[in-house]
Amino acid sequence: MEEERSPKMTSGTRDTTVNSSPAVAANAEGEEIEILESTDVLPSASEEQWKTMFDKYDPGHSGFISTERFRDLLATHSSEIDPHKLEVLLALADGNGKICYKDFVNLMTNKRSNSFRRAILQGGRQLKGCNLRDEVGLGLPQRLVRHVAYETLPREVDRKWYFDSYTYCPPPWLILAITIAEIAVFMYYGLKFERLVLQVSSPSFLKSPLPYHPQLRAQAWRYLSYVFMHTGIEHLSLNMAMQLLVGVPLEMVHGAARIGLVYVCGVLAGSLAVSVTDMTAPVVGSSGGVYALVSAHLANVVMNWSGMKCQFKLFRMAMALVCMSVEFGRAVWLRFYPPAFPPCPNPSFVAHLGGVVVGLTLGVVVLHNYEQKLQEQSLFWIFFCVYTLFVLCAVFWNVFAYSLLDVRLPPPP
Repeated sequence: MEEERSPKMTSGTRDTTVNSSPAVAANAEGEEIEILESTDVLPSASEEQWKTMFDKYDPGHSGFISTERFRDLLATHSSEIDPHKLEVLLALADGNGKICYKDFVNLMTNKRSNSFRRAILQGGRQLKGCNLRDEVGLGLPQRLVRHVAYETLPREVDRKWYFDSYTYCPPPWLILAITIAEIAVFMYYGLKFERLVLQVSSPSFLKSPLPYHPQLRAQAWRYLSYVFMHTGIEHLSLNMAMQLLVGVPLEMVHGAARIGLVYVCGVLAGSLAVSVTDMTAPVVGSSGGVYALVSAHLANVVMNWSGMKCQFKLFRMAMALVCMSVEFGRAVWLRFYPPAFPPCPNPSFVAHLGGVVVGLTLGVVVLHNYEQKLQEQSLFWIFFCVYTLFVLCAVFWNVFAYSLLDVRLPPPP
């Protein structure tokens, strides 16, 4: 293990030198650990095939094989193993004195897990490669992926892994689809009402089947469908800018399921929060979902400040907070501005706050570790149970509190 190898990736975009000799121990944060994956050097075998290979050297089926036996395995099957993965396996074996079947199969089948990451860290090894920013000869799609990696991920090992594995399949379709739908609905009602600015002043604005209205709270779809209505082009523009600039990169890294979960939870929490705290006001706009995503992302940046390598991060974070403040200030002003058609007040601003709370709790957990399954995180279940309890309490509030408190609601639209 004292020789150096310089495997060359077949993509033609980068050359990587990996030192397999004993090296300086990796730091606690794992910033220096870089694991390079190349799935197009050799075809990947199935998990069952790797298990059969491993079992030949583990007759007792203990799940581990010693370093010596593992070297025999590598000597026999090295031609079937990608050279980058071969270096990682050798580092694991030298660091721990043995190799675990689960870590072996995870690596060979292009999977990662927290146990595998800890095994790398505990191995006391440093797998060196060029910094992702130093990669040359990249096409526009690859440069975009690199940019997204530095925007959202705080660890170089995660950025490298994401950059090597992302394929644009599937593309970030969810946030784009929601944005297109919101623009289409806005344009439809803009033509119908013959106004784009302050559409909320139109007498027919709340007659749409989409906005949440306290008199129509029994129509359950309105607790979510209100995101497609906006008070005017000024409202839509700010929300769309934040939604695209933050939501699309997050979806590229974390996937549509996770980002959709945070977005929908923020939207639902926004309308329920209004129904509990601002009981006479309607709700429109996607601010609940947008503020959930932006708050979660900004909190993640702050929590991993030293690891985040995006350019001008302090200035950009300040600009994001300014945009959020401007939009929130606009919503507060509109709420207390004399309504065009009293006694129904203008739309509430409380949905913004509901989205922020979701982002700072459930959203932070979802975005904290992009590769670990949510069901494996105890903190996720704690916040999810708290969120579920809030939803149930809000539902009971909507069913019973309005009549018990004798709330005077505005007439239905």
